[in-house]
Amino acid sequence: MPRRIDTYLKDLVAEEKFAFYESVRDFADAEIAPKLLHWEREHVLVPDECIQRMGEMGLFGLPIAETYGGQGGDHTDLVLMGLAVAYHSQSVAITPGAALSLGAKPLQLCGTEAQKRAHLPDLATGKRMFAFGLSEPGRGSDAANPEVTAVKKGSGWVISGEKCWATNAHWASHVVVHALTNTNGPNGKRSTCFIVPRNQKGVFYQEMKGKKVWEQSSTGSVMFDNVEVPHEAILGAENDGFKVMVTTLNGGRLFIAALALGSLAFALDKCRVYAEERIQFDNKPIGRFQRVQDVIVDMDIALERGLTWLLHCCRLYDQDRLSREQAAKVKVDCSRTASDLLVLAMEICGGVSCFDEFGLIRHHNDLFVTRVGEGSNFALKDLIVRPLRGN
Repeated sequence: MPRRIDTYLKDLVAEEKFAFYESVRDFADAEIAPKLLHWEREHVLVPDECIQRMGEMGLFGLPIAETYGGQGGDHTDLVLMGLAVAYHSQSVAITPGAALSLGAKPLQLCGTEAQKRAHLPDLATGKRMFAFGLSEPGRGSDAANPEVTAVKKGSGWVISGEKCWATNAHWASHVVVHALTNTNGPNGKRSTCFIVPRNQKGVFYQEMKGKKVWEQSSTGSVMFDNVEVPHEAILGAENDGFKVMVTTLNGGRLFIAALALGSLAFALDKCRVYAEERIQFDNKPIGRFQRVQDVIVDMDIALERGLTWLLHCCRLYDQDRLSREQAAKVKVDCSRTASDLLVLAMEICGGVSCFDEFGLIRHHNDLFVTRVGEGSNFALKDLIVRPLRGN
């Protein structure tokens, strides 16, 4: 059967964008899907050869301007890439996804011309990656008030503290560090972002062990032990780190929604095929049962609705008209709906859905990350409700 997601995307995006999606889809089918089971069972991160191939395809430079060596695309291109690769693996999709939406994007939006020319050409090819240092052991949802500090020393700064849950930390050449710089400042004006080389003296990285979600994606803890950086390392303006963070996370939340829909698209196809192949009572397929049909129809409706909404938000984002509430809403809805329906899809398929080679358990586990990544759904609902209360 043709993929159901392709049916919808063909009508939702321009012809050239759909052709791009098809090229990434075919790459994922040929280069990622056949190797996934081996990577999972060997507990390895995305291999360097795969990252190199994605770099050669231009996946690390999709929304980066051609002036800096990128593809000159937009956020819709990034989301289409996420949908195509996440159909098989969110772990692989998030590698170029986070490198762009969390790594290169803040540099594109807030960097100086010198910073852009120094970093974007290598970021666009995947030769270099930035990790986004936001979450901390004691700071999750309250990310606006970091415990990591940056104190002025002469003409530079000294950074101290720990960041955790940093995606792509293993491959990162630099970390964008969100640090407290003005303890007495008003809310939203207390922090500053810094571009810090990972090989800088006093920077220590450790891969976070025992993670059972996004297993092929690097998730690291980065410690800063009195790390000295020059004033030119500031990304954006001094004490404007919250603005950098918020601007970055809007686009990241759209990509997380795309990962959720990629998993939902896989589950829908797997389930509808299995329901016609699984023969039971009276030697007939289980797809004839209305309860089975209800779940498949609900997945189909959720997929079409989510894609339509997400791509609309991408257009608003590219026009600089997407609000924080809109980005949060689509992320919350897509992640919650996809993960809820995935459980029902596994019930339809029964015990076989628990085996890694069937594929559903991978997406079941990874969908949890979409509920807590880029802001937990509970925390984001607090953001969403504010305009409803007149705040």
